[in-house]
Amino acid sequence: MSAGRKTILPIAAALAASCNFAPAYTRPTVTPTQPVPPTAWKELTPGDFASTDGWKQAQPQDAVLRGKWWEMFHDPLLNDLQQEVDAANQTLAQAWANYRAARAAVALSRSQLYPTVTTTPSATRSGTGPHATNQFQLPVDAAWEVDLWGSVRNQVAASSDEAQATGADLENTRLSLHGQLAVDYFQLRGQDAQRQLLDETVVAFRKTLELTKVKHEYGTASDFDVAQAQTQLQQTIAQDTDLGITRAQLEHAIALLVGKAASGFSIPVEPLRANPPAVPLDMPSQLLERRPDIAAAERRVAEFNAQIGVAKAAYFPTLTLSGEGGFASSTIGSLFTLPSRIWAFGASLAETLFDGGKRQAQVEQALAIHEGSVASYRQTVLTAFQEVEDNLAALRILSQERQQQDDAVASAQRALSLEMDRYKGGVDPYLQVITAQTTLLSNQRTALTLRTQQMAASAQLIVALGGGWDAAQLPE
Repeated sequence: MSAGRKTILPIAAALAASCNFAPAYTRPTVTPTQPVPPTAWKELTPGDFASTDGWKQAQPQDAVLRGKWWEMFHDPLLNDLQQEVDAANQTLAQAWANYRAARAAVALSRSQLYPTVTTTPSATRSGTGPHATNQFQLPVDAAWEVDLWGSVRNQVAASSDEAQATGADLENTRLSLHGQLAVDYFQLRGQDAQRQLLDETVVAFRKTLELTKVKHEYGTASDFDVAQAQTQLQQTIAQDTDLGITRAQLEHAIALLVGKAASGFSIPVEPLRANPPAVPLDMPSQLLERRPDIAAAERRVAEFNAQIGVAKAAYFPTLTLSGEGGFASSTIGSLFTLPSRIWAFGASLAETLFDGGKRQAQVEQALAIHEGSVASYRQTVLTAFQEVEDNLAALRILSQERQQQDDAVASAQRALSLEMDRYKGGVDPYLQVITAQTTLLSNQRTALTLRTQQMAASAQLIVALGGGWDAAQLPE
């Protein structure tokens, strides 16, 4: 190696490692006026634990949320369907492909840190008159743009941050799909429970109609009473039939989530039986590490922070080192001998003298995009807190409302029993029976709706808490 090359290469390497114009990265605060997360959940107080179904305060010995969080509901069919989401859902497959593309982009950016080496072997024969000569060449050319100002390194960092963000997007997509499946499944089971209730009610109303017909034959009930009983029965049958629309749509939605055609997919009818599991709750500050969408937003803040360094580096000249080596000879036999060796080495600088404000605009653009990513991160964090608080409030209020509604059902059942005795005894007209029956059915359906909402809120709370994901799972 020549003395010049021995001098230039170390200097270039030192310069390449010395400059970086990206601002020092710090994770954004929750909001400009609230630097740290809240210390407690607003919708959670110690007195609520005993009276609320669906959540509890996490203790050190408690099992935290895990990846297969749906197993907390102890429903084998739900477990099987959730496994199919990972295996066949096409939205998840698309998110996985996006992540692979982002990883490849990292390798593409990193390749710019190394020289480009090419070769163009050739063999020619030329001559004048009867004389001819051969020329064989095996050159190897190398060129390396030295990363003096950190442009390439910041681009590599930005690509790596984007790959991590895309990996978090993948996990957020997975979490959302599993959550949607759980909600759809519980709503479908809620429809099955409503169907069971209406089936049982139709049977009871048929018996009441038969009783009214018997009373009519004995002259203790009018034609009007029989018509009212018949109307009530047919109306309830129609309500029972109408439930099939929503159930079919939910079944079709679940088919889509598990990657199957709706035409060949079905779920057996089974009423909702599960109760909300106790979901362990951590401190609000831990939510920042549990939500993949927050992790994705934070990684993109880091990405656009690095892009500022890329934009600023464009103000400075680029240094390119180039070299050529190889062999050239008129005979193939002497091609790889010392006298046939060829080489050349050089360096060049390139600097833009005028660009009409292009670089300044690029820097301003990078700063604005970074500022926007900070706002997006903060909005994602605030939305996460909102979603947790929404579902905590829903579970707390639904627990109270469900108990109150169960009391209303019990009262309505007692009122109907008393009214039937009075009707059989000829004290009250049949209209009073219809009123009591309608009141009971309405309260029973409301109770089932509340239970379905409670199960859905439990699944949504788990999703809002991150479903057991942790930022430590981000790909490196």
